[in-house]
Amino acid sequence: MKKVMIIFVICLAAWVAVNNPIVNQYVAALKVSALPAVKQSDPLYQSILKNAPTYEIPPSDAKIDLVWKAIPGYNGLKVDVTASYKNMKKGQVFNEKKLVFVQTKPKVHLKDLPPSPIYKGHPEKPMVSFIINVAWGNEYLSEILATLKKHNVSASFFLEGNWVKKNPDLAKMIVSAGHEVGNHSYSHPDMKQLTAEKAREQMIKTNEIIEAATGEKCVWFAPPSGSYRDETIKVAADLNLKTVMWTVDTVDWRKPTPEVLINRVMSKIDKGSMVLMHPTESTAKSLNQLITLIEQKNLQIGTVTDLMSEERIMK
Repeated sequence: MKKVMIIFVICLAAWVAVNNPIVNQYVAALKVSALPAVKQSDPLYQSILKNAPTYEIPPSDAKIDLVWKAIPGYNGLKVDVTASYKNMKKGQVFNEKKLVFVQTKPKVHLKDLPPSPIYKGHPEKPMVSFIINVAWGNEYLSEILATLKKHNVSASFFLEGNWVKKNPDLAKMIVSAGHEVGNHSYSHPDMKQLTAEKAREQMIKTNEIIEAATGEKCVWFAPPSGSYRDETIKVAADLNLKTVMWTVDTVDWRKPTPEVLINRVMSKIDKGSMVLMHPTESTAKSLNQLITLIEQKNLQIGTVTDLMSEERIMK
């Protein structure tokens, strides 16, 4: 019995020694220090380390542009040397296709800028957005939504509050289809002519109606006809709404032929563009070909939120 107790005490002491936090930290430190030592002598690791800077892209800060006003930031890229080494270790050959990247954040973000309208996304981001302002045109919405669904494209629909009040089911249908909704005022006034108090009323009322009908909180505001003044932008900012305009106008309310509308857009569209539309017959008949042509230019189509995101699109 005495021998059994002695053996038990020895085993217990050994277990405590091995599982001692200090011992564990020491062992972990040995592992960490040993790995770089191996890497330091590995030509492959040194090759990755040497070449990494040539593949890195610095992030772009958000800024106020003299022409385009607020421009969002865009993430940069940095080579993860350790992950890249693990990815190439088996072949022991440097292969740029096996480099692993991590995105690096800019120092200045869109939220850090003073209130300012947004006319486009970052000029290096291969994405565009469809801004569809809705205050009328119910008869064309179903066709437009069907075309967007066919291409698996999400758009940003800016809804007039009075329209949502009269058409809550259509507003729900837009959200159910996976699209973003924004604030387009309540009664489509000339926002430039409104006092700050009246502008606030228009925005608050619309926010409340859209949330009641769809469950979505608006974060973007599109002034009717693009009419605003500095005070309008500040009122929106106080309500946590950023004001968006557009880069390319379809002018679809003038009832252009599909050919005219498509040529108008494709002659101007580029990285970061926001394309203004309405639920018109011209847009409904042009949308299928327009999406195809935009995607052929290697441009993705996303919501305004997608476009304003700093997330870098990886090819």
